[in-house]
Order: sequence, then C-alpha cells, then structure tokens
Amino acid sequence: MDWCRYRFRNVWDLTAGPAAVYEVLERAEEYPRWWPQVREVTALDEITGTARFRSFLPYELLVTARAQRRDPAAGVLEVGMKGDLEGWARWTLTERGGGTRALYEQEVEVRKPLMRRLALPCRPVFRANHAAMMRGGRRGLAAYLGGV
Repeated sequence: MDWCRYRFRNVWDLTAGPAAVYEVLERAEEYPRWWPQVREVTALDEITGTARFRSFLPYELLVTARAQRRDPAAGVLEVGMKGDLEGWARWTLTERGGGTRALYEQEVEVRKPLMRRLALPCRPVFRANHAAMMRGGRRGLAAYLGGV
C-alpha cells in the first residue's frame, strides 16, 4: 500500500436544486466565502487557479487546479491538481427529492514533504483532518445556498 495516496468519497444532501448548487460550485474563487477551510483561491486564467487549504492541523496545502470537465447538463465539475496534492477531484450533482445529492470524489497523492515523512503514523489524523474540512464545507455551502 502506498501510504501517501488517498481516495475520498463524500455525499452532501442539499435542499437547493442541482442548477443552483452547480452555479456556486463552479465559482471556485468564491469558495472562501462559504468554506472556512478553503483559505484562498486565486484565478490564473479561465481554467486554472491556485487554492490554499487548512483544516484543524497546523499546516496548509497549496495546489494548482486546472478544470478538466465542466458539464452543467450532467452536473459534473472535475479538476486536476498539482502541488502539495497531485491527482483529481470531482463533483457530481444529481436531483434528489427536490434538492441535490452532491457526490465529491478525490484521488490524490500527497507531495508535501512533511506529510510524506509522516504518512504512516499520521494517516488516521490526515483522514480526520480531511473529514473535518468536508463537514465545514457542507455546512458552509448549505448556509450559503440558503441565503442566495
């Protein structure tokens, strides 16, 4: 097993419809407004940007993300990532009971040197850090959509 590789899958059930959720999720530069752990997003061009993340652990991750798929009809947003994390992340939105089921999938390899050195003993803590970030994002998005 490669202890530096991670696969995440999270499901968020939201009351807003898929079109409204997609509209918010496709504007990555606005994530820091509603997702507390996304500290900064800077657009580099129309399909590429940098993002800085920090959850409860005292380190930040910096990635450059490049849009690979934007498909509003299918409800899919996917990016490739390089930097402290290398791999991909994807949102898939489907209608569910008048709201939206937002599936977030991510497959990455940690490239940040300290995290690589601590990969084996700290893996459960790194996974918990990611889970906390995702809980913060779900709460923030739900509140943001409620106010839009």
